[in-house]
Amino acid sequence: MKKKPEHIAFIMDGNGRWAKKKLLPRKVGHREGVIIMREVINICSEYEFKVVSFYAFSTENWNRPEGEINALFAMLKEFAIKEIPKLASNNLVVRFMGDLSRLPKDVKDAIDSSISKCEGNTGLIVNIGMNYGGRDEIVSAVNKLMADGVTHVDIDMINNALYTGDLIDPDIMVRSSGEIRLSNFMLWQLAYTELFFREELWPDFDRKIIDEIIKEYYSRDRRFGKVK
Repeated sequence: MKKKPEHIAFIMDGNGRWAKKKLLPRKVGHREGVIIMREVINICSEYEFKVVSFYAFSTENWNRPEGEINALFAMLKEFAIKEIPKLASNNLVVRFMGDLSRLPKDVKDAIDSSISKCEGNTGLIVNIGMNYGGRDEIVSAVNKLMADGVTHVDIDMINNALYTGDLIDPDIMVRSSGEIRLSNFMLWQLAYTELFFREELWPDFDRKIIDEIIKEYYSRDRRFGKVK
C-alpha cells in the first residue's frame, strides 16, 4: 500500500487563453476559473486530502494590465464574501499565504472577515496563494528568523518560518495549460513533490482529469533519495 497523498497543489493557468478561444473577455475566463476552483475543492474533499493549495495571484501578476488586476480582485472579494462562508459551513478551513498587506483594503477586509468564520473547523484546508512568490516567501522567512535573533538556521526552522509553516509539503503539484515550469510557486515545499503538467486549460479541468492524476500518482515510485 502506497502512502495516501495528503496535500495537492494547483497552478491555475490558462483562464485568459480559454476566454480568448471562445472570443470572450479575459475576465470571463477568470470567473470560470473560480467556478472550477470550487468544483476542484469539492473533489479534493471527497478524496479526503488534508490540504489543497491554489496559486491565485503571484507577486509577478502586478505587471498585468490594471483592468485585469482590478477584475481579479473583484472576483477575490466576491469569493471571500460568498464562497468562504459556504466552505466554512462544511467544516473546511480557508487560509491565505502571501503578503496580503498590498491588497486593496476592501479586499483584505473581506478576506479577514470571511476566514474568521472558519475558526474551529477541522476539515480540508484550502490554502490560497495571494500576492505570493516562492522567493519572497523564503526571504520573508529568513528576515523573520534574523529579527528573532537567530544566527544559525536548520531546515526545520526555515520550514516553520514559511507561510506554510504548519502545513505538510505537497505530495502532488498540478499545472494546467501545457506550461512546464513552476513560476515561483512553493519553491521550497516542492522539493520532493510529484509534478504533473497537463495540456488542458484550467477552466476545462474536471473530475476525470483529477482521477487520472491520482491514478498516475499511485503508479509512481517515490523514493526520496533512497534505494528501493
